[in-house]
Amino acid sequence: MTQLQEFRDRVTALNIDLVKYGLVAWTAGNVSERLPDGKSFIIKPSGVMYDDLKPADLVICDLNGEVIEGELAPSSDTKTHAYIYREMPDVNGIVHTHSNYASAWAAANKPIPCALTAMGDEFGGDIPLGPFALIGGEEIGKGVVSTLKSSNSPAVLMANHGVFTIGKSAQAAVKAAVMCEDVAKTMFIAAQLGEIHRLQESDIAKLYDRYQNVYGQSKGK
Repeated sequence: MTQLQEFRDRVTALNIDLVKYGLVAWTAGNVSERLPDGKSFIIKPSGVMYDDLKPADLVICDLNGEVIEGELAPSSDTKTHAYIYREMPDVNGIVHTHSNYASAWAAANKPIPCALTAMGDEFGGDIPLGPFALIGGEEIGKGVVSTLKSSNSPAVLMANHGVFTIGKSAQAAVKAAVMCEDVAKTMFIAAQLGEIHRLQESDIAKLYDRYQNVYGQSKGK
């Protein structure tokens, strides 16, 4: 199996994981991953049902969002992904979802406050709110980059739209999307119960440092 085929297989499986974790409906959402040359990425095609998605369907684009290889039209979010990859060289995976609870916070134009240890661990603070922008060009990408460059969070809620997550791999970006929806739901429930008590910044910093640098098998040794 070639390296490109491995990418096709992995990114296809990760796109399908969005359905598995209840983060998308119908054909909405997408996963992309930067290819080893650093100058291109592979992304889900536009409007293809997840049940029908095959590795050969994925489209390869350059960092301007132009198609290099593929018979299908790429995602309508391709320009967004291209801009993020171009402006954030350490990002190798991007996910976009309209997951219910996180998108509810986006519709309310509210960041998700860091009031859970799990949020301190994974996001290092609030999940921030990015600006509204229309789909199709680079404006959403600009909003994602400007918001996340000043945040520890790998997730951003784009106002009146949905979620974008980034990672050092496509798998890491999918994890961030799963965790974003999980804490969005919990914090939504908490908001119905009364006042939300945000964690202290010093505690968030300690939680984030432990999770990023100590937690897990290889890190803990």
